[in-house]
Amino acid sequence: QVQLVESGGGLVQAGGSLRLSCAASGSIRGIYIMGWYRQAPEKQREWVAAISTGGTFTNYADSVKGRFTISRDNAKNAVYLQMNALRPEDAAVYYCYGGPTGSLSDMRYWGKGTLVTVSS
Repeated sequence: QVQLVESGGGLVQAGGSLRLSCAASGSIRGIYIMGWYRQAPEKQREWVAAISTGGTFTNYADSVKGRFTISRDNAKNAVYLQMNALRPEDAAVYYCYGGPTGSLSDMRYWGKGTLVTVSS
């Protein structure tokens, strides 16, 4: 019965960096995929990144590839998203999630989000 809590959001200038954290109330060792998605005001939910249990496989949305890095620490029951070279279009509420596949439609766990604002 894992619960996820995101943190690390804030206001950053374009080109800057932020590191988001996702803390789980329970073990994430048994969750194959942990990831992040985001949602901007009045826009549809957008998948951002995902990582497998051992971190061997990672996937990123084309819009963030090369700029964002996802990682997970199963011992700490935590997931992270390092965001570099931020752009105004990256502004959104970022959510951590977990599930058996990389599909957002298969999410079993998700948090309440952390707000990222990017100014130009």
